[in-house]
Amino acid sequence: MESKKYFMHESVYADEPFSIGNGTKIWHFSHILRNTVIGENCVIGQNCAIGPDVKIGNGCKIQNNVSIYKGVELEDEVFCGPSCVFTNVLTPRAFIERKNEFMPTLLKKGAAIGANSTLICGNIIGKYAMIGAGALVSKDVPDYALMAGVPARQIGWVCKCGTTLKFNDNYAACGYCRSEYSLGKENIIVIREKI
Repeated sequence: MESKKYFMHESVYADEPFSIGNGTKIWHFSHILRNTVIGENCVIGQNCAIGPDVKIGNGCKIQNNVSIYKGVELEDEVFCGPSCVFTNVLTPRAFIERKNEFMPTLLKKGAAIGANSTLICGNIIGKYAMIGAGALVSKDVPDYALMAGVPARQIGWVCKCGTTLKFNDNYAACGYCRSEYSLGKENIIVIREKI
């Protein structure tokens, strides 16, 4: 029998079947529900609930007190800040079963979700987008967009490394990693990424 190549704290409860990739660490009092797939080298903080039927990519970091429900998918290297919230039904009622109304939410590669933010279901968070702490996201978010507020609105653009970009004549070079971008009509265009 092959030994597991991931770490799961003894207080974690995991419902079979599930799949956890090599190098992943799951900390205190978390619950992994049936048919959940977690990629390699992820870190899942304490008191998280994931599943059922959830897919999480490689290299994701899910901080303390996050619940990821059926319908939510994280691509690789997504960051979920402490106590951020995902929904999966638009009009929930305790007395009406609405499991057939779950709406998908996709977080693309490298997206970062700030602490205590809320993501309403049925939307796509673009790659390397940055959602500010406490934001309420109720619509699709473009790649590399910086979002903040309630409701969240776009307040700028961020580099792949997470640094806010400052455009001059539709051109920006990141002050941290020196990646280069140009400003399109509704998006940014990567000229050269150095990380």
